[in-house]
This record gives sequence, structure tokens and C-alpha cells, in this order.
Amino acid sequence: MSLFSCRPRLVAKAVIKPSTSLFRCAFTRAPFQWHDPLNMQEVLTDEERLQLRILDAYRSENYDRKILEEMGELGLLGPTIDGYGCAGVSSVAAGLITREVEKVDSGYRSVMPLEKLARGKLISCFGLTEPNHGSDPGSLETTAVPHPTKKDAYILNGAKTWITNSPIADILLVWAKLDGVIRGFVIQRDQCAPGTLETPAIKDKNGLRASITGMIQTDGCVVPAANMLPNVTGLKGPFSCLNSARYGIAWGTIGALEDRLDRARTYTLEPKQFNKPLAQFQLIRKKLADASTDAAFGLQAALQVGRLKDKGLAAPEMISMIKRQNCDRALSGARTLQEVFGGNAATDEYHIGRH
Repeated sequence: MSLFSCRPRLVAKAVIKPSTSLFRCAFTRAPFQWHDPLNMQEVLTDEERLQLRILDAYRSENYDRKILEEMGELGLLGPTIDGYGCAGVSSVAAGLITREVEKVDSGYRSVMPLEKLARGKLISCFGLTEPNHGSDPGSLETTAVPHPTKKDAYILNGAKTWITNSPIADILLVWAKLDGVIRGFVIQRDQCAPGTLETPAIKDKNGLRASITGMIQTDGCVVPAANMLPNVTGLKGPFSCLNSARYGIAWGTIGALEDRLDRARTYTLEPKQFNKPLAQFQLIRKKLADASTDAAFGLQAALQVGRLKDKGLAAPEMISMIKRQNCDRALSGARTLQEVFGGNAATDEYHIGRH
């Protein structure tokens, strides 16, 4: 006996007299918003929506230290920190800030929880990567040794590279080995003797051109013992910082992808080929649909991990997963959406290659 022949009367009744509420539900249609395909606005708190509106006034293509100061006045630097002039918002709200900033240009600024840093009056940098050790930080060669004559002071020697903000940083967090153990040292530029600290910029980059990147070269740089991070030994310290950076990157890459999608969609509505807009061609639509889908799902993943992070339930593996996935999809989307512009993608006028 088949499933549909078991109780014919009930089946017939269901067909003849369908539920009115179910009928209405089945045919209810909400408008689709291409810029918010999964209706993210419905799951954001008022505080999180506010960040989107505030940052609209601070979008700029050019790096300007004054912009950091203006953002600092709003508490947008170090946003999850309570006090020191910071906003003390949720991890999700901080992620939304990063997302909006990267819509302008792909770069994320991390600062230390000091009031002048939070206000953008001072700039900091994080020095871990070395010329010979990128993915192998445990083998770093920068050393710290006790000062031979000054009590409670250390001498740092070594080099770091590809350090964001190092050429202009007032405060430099440098990781070095002290008696074979990795420790963090805070270097204050204005307290360094001439010639002991150099931070040359890395020029002629193909990408991240609005982000200031450079090296940190210490040669007999004296650092007070009080500037060594307490209770932080081994790779746990730098990895905890990197974990927070990866979380920000997971949000930021989606912001960059959304910007590219917005520009590509706008572009396809204007030029015509064969007497119709590019957007009417199925191949172009697929490129836009793929990018929109990746951005929407990447945003949902970042939101989920952000909620868990605020509850103390986000495992490092989760953050690594969304960072890896969102970066991969954003890069793939960037390459694909550039094809929409044809030869125009080679110019900076359309901004599609800037991220």
C-alpha cells in the first residue's frame, strides 16, 4: 500500500480545504534587496546599525592620520575595549566597523589600549614577522638581553618586516627572545637613542598602497623592563593578537567584496553591448550572483562567530575558518568581477583593482 493510499479521506480533505494561514504564508513575498540579500539589518542591534551610519562620513581613499584622530574621537579605535576613550562595543559591532573601513581600502589598523592611541593621537604597530621567519614565528631571531650597566632595562637587536604602520608608529610592540623564551616589548620611539631604531618604509607595492608598511630594525635599542609585557610568554601572546586580527580580516574582506560588487553592478547597468546593458547577459549575471552569494554567506558566518566571541565561545579554529573562507571568496570575487569591466579594469578610475 502506498503512502498516499493509506488515508485517502484525509488526503482529499487536505487538498480540498487547505489551511488559509498556510496558503497565505506560502505566497507571502518580501522584497529582495541586492545590497543586503539575506536581510542582515533584521539581525543587527541598534548599536550595530549605528556603526554603519557613523562610518559613512569617514570613507576616504587616501590614508590620512587626521582620519584616525577623527575616528578616535568617536571611539572607533580599539572599539571593544571599555575605557581609555574607547567605545566598548560588541565584537559584532567592531566587525562591522572593519567591514565598512575595508569598503574604502583594504587595510586594518590595530592599536593598544592606551588613551592617546584610542584617540588616534598616537599610532602603534605589531612586530612579529621577520625577513627569514614569516609562518614560523617560533624561530624568530630578534633577541633581548639584560642591559650590562642599566638595571631594569633590556637591549633589543633584530629586524622585522612587512609591519603595518611601522614607519609612522609612535609605539611599537616587538616580539623577541629573552633567554630563548618569546616575550613582548613595548618600544616608545621618542625614548630611543639615535641609530638604535629604524623603520624604513616598503615602497612600490602592487597592493595595499594606501596602507603604510615597513620594517623595524633594532640595533642596541634600550627598552625599560617595565615595558616588557607581564605574564605573557611564548607564542600564546602574539597568537592571541593574531587571532583578533584574523577576526577583523574575516569582516574586512567581506566589506571589500561588497564594494567591488557594488561597483560591478553599477557598471553593468550603464554600458551597452548588442543594444542592451551588460547586466542583461546571463554570463554577467552569474558573476554578480556568485559574488553576492559569497558576500552574504561570509557575512553571516562572521556574524555567527562574532556572537560566539562575545559569549566567550569562539574557538580559534572558528576564526581561522571564517578568515580563510572569506579571504578566498573575496579574492575569487575580485578576480571574477574585474572581468566585467573588460579593459577598463586596468585603470584606477573604476577602483575595481584597488582592493
